[in-house]
Amino acid sequence: SKFYFPCLALWISGPLLSLVDTSFIGLSAKAGAVGAAGSAAQLAALGPATTFIDGSLYLFAFLNVATTNLYASALAKGGDTKKNRDGISELPGEGVVRTAAKTSLISGIGLMFLLLAVARPLIALYIGPEAAASPGLLDSAHEYVKIRALSMPTSLLGGVLQAALLGAKDSVTPLVAIAYSTVINVVGDYLLVNRFHMGLKGAAIATLLAQLAGTAAMIPSARSKLLARGSSLGLLPRWFTKGEPDEINSKTFLKFAAPVLTLILGKISAFGFMTNAAAGLPGQPQTLAAHQIALSLFFFASPFLEVISQLSQAFLPTYSVMPERADRGSWRAASACRSAGEVRIVGSLIAGTVGSIVAFAPGIVTRDAAVQTAAKPLAAILASAVLLTGPVAVSEGTLIARSELSFLAGVYLFSTALLPPVLRKIRAGGGPVSQVWICFALFQLFRSLCFAGRLLLSDKRTDGDD
Repeated sequence: SKFYFPCLALWISGPLLSLVDTSFIGLSAKAGAVGAAGSAAQLAALGPATTFIDGSLYLFAFLNVATTNLYASALAKGGDTKKNRDGISELPGEGVVRTAAKTSLISGIGLMFLLLAVARPLIALYIGPEAAASPGLLDSAHEYVKIRALSMPTSLLGGVLQAALLGAKDSVTPLVAIAYSTVINVVGDYLLVNRFHMGLKGAAIATLLAQLAGTAAMIPSARSKLLARGSSLGLLPRWFTKGEPDEINSKTFLKFAAPVLTLILGKISAFGFMTNAAAGLPGQPQTLAAHQIALSLFFFASPFLEVISQLSQAFLPTYSVMPERADRGSWRAASACRSAGEVRIVGSLIAGTVGSIVAFAPGIVTRDAAVQTAAKPLAAILASAVLLTGPVAVSEGTLIARSELSFLAGVYLFSTALLPPVLRKIRAGGGPVSQVWICFALFQLFRSLCFAGRLLLSDKRTDGDD
């Protein structure tokens, strides 16, 4: 649990902020009202908006994965330390931290300007003409995305710093940063959404401030724990700092990150295709609002299982680099993610929780009776999709730690290519939205079987070699 909860904080931070926004919007908007002021209309606008933002952040999660793996490997290798400009020996892995920090900041700035420039036409294309015709939906979604786009640079920077801290086995700093951002987001949503009735605009401002505060709170601790005294994160241009901080070769960083990006693109595409299909079904905006509730709950629940994938990536590289120093007890602890019993227990609890919310307590996330009715049929299917996330995540993490990235990328490319034609048929047939989630559950099952089969074959080959 010492490392599980900090890893969980890293995974859950983004979806948690979106889920808080969803809850405040669903509970504060005028239930049953028509137009942009209605609960269903605002939830429907929040659906594609949060999918865009969370998807954009998740797209660059490959930076976090690469940072954790490369930093953990750098710590394991150790080696000769270099002197910084103050004559102090640098810590192992400082070059990884600087390269990751600079790459994330540049990527975040580029992503921010991209979202500000083309968010509206992309959202319109994404939700389709039927949903875009709903009064105020496109305008509200675009306004939310524009505001939250301003946090992209600091959000990506905060992600890689958290990933490096986890690679350094720091179990405190990520939790502190997430605590800051969560408190500010809840207080901000309460004031701006509930008290000042600013709707989606208020929710976006609260989340923007929360993400800025979380990263700002983490930078001082990250510098003191990841860098030697006198070393910098290398965020400023070298001509300005008049120094040449050591960095790893960008090709080394991207060589590992690029295949992981393929995996993430496959996941994002699946959620995007699902929302696109839901937006084209009859019964708008209640249908899309129900899909948004299920999607937010899935994004909130899945990190509880995917976090074990991050633990594999943080611990396994250490023992693969230094097998002579890895006793079997430590190796088993690092490989605990493959314990099917633990995964089933955690998965069952989380799946049961989110399924019960939709089936028996939808009032937690919306007061609109029509949206509650539309969401209830998704309860069992949503629970199944969450339950299947466990075996997918743990086997995927082990395969990443083993650097079997080509196989993972191939599975994602194949399964993602199969998904759109099926969802187009569901959209053309007119629903219901439960069919969209059945399709996703089967998508999860396919990946689970592929990854588990690969691990079984690899283990048999290893046993044969022994």
